[in-house]
Amino acid sequence: MVAKLAGKVAVVTGASSGIGAAAAEALAAEGASVVIAARREDRLADLAQRIEGNGGRVLAAACDVADEGQAHGLIRKT
Repeated sequence: MVAKLAGKVAVVTGASSGIGAAAAEALAAEGASVVIAARREDRLADLAQRIEGNGGRVLAAACDVADEGQAHGLIRKT
């Protein structure tokens, strides 16, 4: 299988559950390095473990994107 997104980086906000988590897992499965962000650090840690367990590269960052400073910090971390 060819990793269509190898060498790319994706930032997924709202990644602690639902569509955000599913999107992060799908992007990682296609080869992207994924930065997952949400307010719930415990859920991010679980998602990061799942992604890494499937061979993906992931950086988890607690972030409330409604806070401009935190959103800018997320991009700096990325």
